[in-house]
Amino acid sequence: MAGQSKEAVVPSWGLAIAGASGAVLANAMVYPLDIVKTRLQVQVKRNPKDAVPTGVDAIHYNSTWDALTRIAADDGIAGLYAGLNGALLGVACTNFAYFYWYSIVRTLYTSTQKVPKKPGTVVELSLGAAAGALAQLFTIPIAVVTTRQQTQNKSERKGLVGTGRDVVNSEDGWTGLWRGMKASLVLVVNPAITYGAYQRLKDIMFPGKTSLRPWEAFILGAMSKSLATVVTQPLIVAKVGLQSKPPPARNGKPFKSFGEVMQFIVQNEGLLGLFKGIAPQITKGLIVQGLLMMTKERMELLFVLLFRYLRKLRSDQLQKTAALAASHAKRAMPVIVK
Repeated sequence: MAGQSKEAVVPSWGLAIAGASGAVLANAMVYPLDIVKTRLQVQVKRNPKDAVPTGVDAIHYNSTWDALTRIAADDGIAGLYAGLNGALLGVACTNFAYFYWYSIVRTLYTSTQKVPKKPGTVVELSLGAAAGALAQLFTIPIAVVTTRQQTQNKSERKGLVGTGRDVVNSEDGWTGLWRGMKASLVLVVNPAITYGAYQRLKDIMFPGKTSLRPWEAFILGAMSKSLATVVTQPLIVAKVGLQSKPPPARNGKPFKSFGEVMQFIVQNEGLLGLFKGIAPQITKGLIVQGLLMMTKERMELLFVLLFRYLRKLRSDQLQKTAALAASHAKRAMPVIVK
């Protein structure tokens, strides 16, 4: 059928692989920005009454460029890629789970409609939120461990397993691996807004197109992610605060909720503190989401072509088998003499 969409051709696992592949490639390319935005989001303005900070807490960055250059100077280029393995593993798992569940819940929704039509904006956001919540339940421990790795200096840094063991051995125990779960579940509105906006912008700017050009997918991805980032930045900052080591002013006492993190930030830095690190966050989001959607569109097209090719091979094989069976049957028929 000419108007058949890719979702109807590519199975859920194919869409999940396409999304995860694009996410891993995009995040690997801009990973230093991820380090920088995390460091900027966990630092707190110093109070003269607080104890003198040590280690990574003693360093205060003034801007994105300042953070990039100082991290590289202190820890070498490798410092800009601290926690890369865990981060990419988390990205792959999160995006695979997200796109897998998103394709399933979207298919279930459309199958219940008596008159086939594209979901509206509210429905798109709801479907994205449901898929994001399911993905977060399984992948948040990796995010917790990666955040710890990103906020440690070179002397404190351990591997993925070692950092995870430290989290488990803390006062939270095993539940520490799910720190920030509530904030993460609230933050499912971020990918929900991103992909909901992407679908709506796609329908508005490129109506009727089932396959986008790379630059079209990049623009849509960048626009949708920027919108989502601005709306959810305070929650992103609070989530990072929950999952990282508590600041020196807390005397080692971890935060209990993202509301407590936000209150602490506002008291010490004012309302604008809730938007710290937004420059690298948006820059990273623009590039990552643009590349992700561009790569995802190409990967989905490759899956479409692959499945068409496999179906053609199967069809040819069935035809050959049927022809061979007919030939054998014809030879086995008894000769009828009139």
